[in-house]
Amino acid sequence: MVIDLKRCTGCFACVMACKVEHQTPPRVFWAKVLRSERGKYPVVTRQPIPVLCMHCKEPECEKVCPTGATKKREDGIVIVDNKICVGCRYCVVACPYGARYFVPKWTDYFTGKDQPSSKYAEYARKKWLAENDKGVVTKCTFCVERVEKGRKPACVDACPAEARTFGDLDDPNSEVSQLIKRRKGFRLQEEQGTEPAVYYLPSR
Repeated sequence: MVIDLKRCTGCFACVMACKVEHQTPPRVFWAKVLRSERGKYPVVTRQPIPVLCMHCKEPECEKVCPTGATKKREDGIVIVDNKICVGCRYCVVACPYGARYFVPKWTDYFTGKDQPSSKYAEYARKKWLAENDKGVVTKCTFCVERVEKGRKPACVDACPAEARTFGDLDDPNSEVSQLIKRRKGFRLQEEQGTEPAVYYLPSR
């Protein structure tokens, strides 16, 4: 995935699209938008920086998982098998990007209780537990269920500024590869050696 910081306006559409698509419970944000500030008054630049699981080529989370629940698929997407995950949270600590969440139990957004307060909340509960179960670690999946159907991740589709591009980084002729080459794309915390699969295009 490539995120164009020049286009991103920090509207949080990606955050909301992710929550709607996966029905994540309160305080769980697989997609987030951080804010950076550079310069000195009166010349200051504020920049929104969308972040998510980086689906690293050398994921630290996979290395520390004692059960093999964290797996890297052939297409490069890193997933968590909730049938194997024991909720030890080693991966949460190992991830340099803070992209993982441990959810001991599902809670309703409006009541904070573990019982749904409406029909929609009941739907949200069923969807969440079907995909993630209780007491396991969760994270962004690049909307793998959509990708397998030839669709784009929800955050990509929802971005009104078209700041996100999803594609094959291994193909030098793909749109994402060309954007990285042409716009000098960079990755966050490259010094960690995890080789993230999410690139950013500079704002200037």
